[in-house]
Amino acid sequence: MKIFYLFTLTSCLASTSAFVVGRSVRHNAVPNMAQVELVAEPEGGEELTASSSMEGTRVKKLEEADGLKSNDGPVYKFWLKSLASGDLIKEYKITLLKDAKKKANFPGFRKGQVPPYAMPQITGFAIQESLIKTVEQAVAAYALKSLPGSDGQVEILEDVEELCKGYKDGTSLEFTATLNCAFDPEVVTVEASAVEDDEDEESDEENAD
Repeated sequence: MKIFYLFTLTSCLASTSAFVVGRSVRHNAVPNMAQVELVAEPEGGEELTASSSMEGTRVKKLEEADGLKSNDGPVYKFWLKSLASGDLIKEYKITLLKDAKKKANFPGFRKGQVPPYAMPQITGFAIQESLIKTVEQAVAAYALKSLPGSDGQVEILEDVEELCKGYKDGTSLEFTATLNCAFDPEVVTVEASAVEDDEDEESDEENAD
């Protein structure tokens, strides 16, 4: 899965991942979460049921993706609404801060010390990594399979820079995204087999009666 973003990061926090950031259009305040502007949910589409529970997450299958192919079957555009937990963001921030301290060498500060003005950038990167991880978890939870290369890009629809501004540690972030995926054939096959087994059992019971 490849995720694109528009951010400038320090060399010690460089990443191959990236976001394409969309425009905010609607305010949606959620208790115990950071207030963010959520892009309006697209009309129509087919609501999917998760194969494993994932709090605060919804996925809808939209139209078939033009010009994209997969060996796993048809490729569709999906809409996702989910929640990057405050605990996950905190974990990434702690890890990133430890790594930054190992490489930190800022003028006016002793070696290994990260100056206060660099902390917002570390927080922002922790948020980005949490968004990536949350999308990956949703793809697995909804039995989807991401595409390789640029075909598998994910677009975070909210203004990610705004999500990072004034972020308070421990708060969760609600966001929406669109992504191109195919259905995971292995999971779909297993689920189809389970349904067939249930139908066979019901038929056997009816015949026995």
